[in-house]
Order: sequence, then structure tokens, then C-alpha cells
Amino acid sequence: MYYRFSGFTQKLTGSGLSAAYTPQGLRPSVPGEAPSMIFGTPTKVLSEATTGYMESNRVPELQRLFQKSDGVPIHLKRGVPDRLLYRTTMALTVGGVVYCLVALYMASQPSNR
Repeated sequence: MYYRFSGFTQKLTGSGLSAAYTPQGLRPSVPGEAPSMIFGTPTKVLSEATTGYMESNRVPELQRLFQKSDGVPIHLKRGVPDRLLYRTTMALTVGGVVYCLVALYMASQPSNR
């Protein structure tokens, strides 16, 4: 026996073979025409690409920079931007810890009402 979902009773009901394989009254049909392409522009060949991400491979340069043993931590190897981000992160972390401690202190004090 085959089953299908009944939209009226919201339960499974017994049905025939054709109703079980075409749920909710949908019938299979062949489309009249082929759907149009969504991205119809042709792809560029590597030799045609003049700008964008295919200009230069920076991986060997970055490997040399990050693998150099100069005593600088890996998260500070790229200079001033890395130091600025690191110090900002540390300042926000310390500020958050201080704020949490002050909030805990204020919450632990009884109110004077």
C-alpha cells in the first residue's frame, strides 16, 4: 500500500501508486522551452585576465616574511597595522575585564533604600 500526505487532515492517508508519487496534486510535465542561462557571460581564459586576483602570486613573499626567524611573534610580523590591532585588542580586553569587575562590585553591594 502507498501513502500520501493529506493537506486537509494533516495526516498520512492511503492512496494509489500514481497519487503517492505526485504529491499534493502536482503532475509531472515537460517544460516547453529550455530555461535561459542566469550567468550568460563567457568565462575568461587565463591569458585574457588583465586585472583582479590573477595579477601576482604573493604567497612566496608572505611565506618568506612569516617563516623568517627574527624573534618577532607571528601575529606581529607585518608591522604597524598588526601592532595597532594587537594593542587595540588588548586595551579592549583589559577595559572589558575592569568593567566586569566594577559591575560585579556594584551588584554585590546592598542597596540603601
